[in-house]
Amino acid sequence: MKNSEAFNITAHGDREIVVTRVFDAPRRLVFDAYTKPELVKTWLLGPPGWSMPVCEIDLRASGKYRYVWKNNNDGTEMGMGGVYREVVTHERIVATEKFDEAWYPGEAVDTIVLVERNGKTALTQTILYDSRETRDAVLKSPMQSGMAASYDRLEKFLPELGSEPLSA
Repeated sequence: MKNSEAFNITAHGDREIVVTRVFDAPRRLVFDAYTKPELVKTWLLGPPGWSMPVCEIDLRASGKYRYVWKNNNDGTEMGMGGVYREVVTHERIVATEKFDEAWYPGEAVDTIVLVERNGKTALTQTILYDSRETRDAVLKSPMQSGMAASYDRLEKFLPELGSEPLSA
């Protein structure tokens, strides 16, 4: 499947963005890539030239996470974090999201659902914002290109994970 066919971002309802992507890997690997700091730091980087010097994950309901990205060219940093509301191993993650220097009001709630069919994993991420205006502003931001770059990087990285022992 071509990446352009596997990745989609759409507005849904009044306040949601729905992101879909299909990965050619079992869902346990995709789940691990989302939940193990040493793996998250390899792919969740947005466009080229960024790194993730801080990646902290306490993967449990009421546990916190924190990410800090760094632009390796000019040293600019961007941080965000949140609280896990629900974690169902290999299936579902629900967490809040708030940027350190928030450019939109309130916090978002992300729900990630992983469904495996024939060795491929369909990821659906629903992001709920406080208002339609916030959702629309996010859709106009570079979010889509950054997510696409990260997911393309993850797609290339997943085959390497298949040969490593990870979560049970």
